[in-house]
Amino acid sequence: MYQIIDWIVLTVSDLGYPGIIIMMFLESSFIPFPSEVVMIPAGYLAYKVEMNLVLVILAGTLGNLMGALLNYYLAIKLGRPFLLHYGKYVMFNEASLQRMEDFFAHHGHVSTFTGRLIPVVRQYISLPAGLARMNLVVFSFYTSLGAGIWVTILALLGYYIGGNELLIREYLRGILIILAISIVIGVAVYLRLQRHIGC
Repeated sequence: MYQIIDWIVLTVSDLGYPGIIIMMFLESSFIPFPSEVVMIPAGYLAYKVEMNLVLVILAGTLGNLMGALLNYYLAIKLGRPFLLHYGKYVMFNEASLQRMEDFFAHHGHVSTFTGRLIPVVRQYISLPAGLARMNLVVFSFYTSLGAGIWVTILALLGYYIGGNELLIREYLRGILIILAISIVIGVAVYLRLQRHIGC
């Protein structure tokens, strides 16, 4: 496990700021990729003066915004039926979209801000915003604000506990274990649903 953690830190270091942008873009789009695995090591590298903390936060926020804009435009261009038909391939279904639409309807445009701070909701809140054709400038502002806060929290966490490398390792170890369990459960549920539909 520690070898994997070392590999993550080295990967973030080797790829630099463009790597942070790419990985946070993935995290913010359809691909389930935990931002903690990127931003905490980046904050740790900033503590070691191998990266600049402000640039780390800006890169993470930009990547998040780019991923959110992808989902936003997919929703506008392809529409609800297309998202529901192909969403099953990325563990996304009608119930998930309905929850996002309810959340968006209840909280209004500000939901694109608050939604960025809530796990799971964070990845998909851009879809109802796109389906509702929310103003692009307003969407980008709220998304950047929410993503910026989330990214800053994670980067600062990595930065301020950077003096305790063991704590960094243990924190990431817990994240990776939870991620692995979630993937196994997700795949199992997906296969079970596919067999049920096939019947």
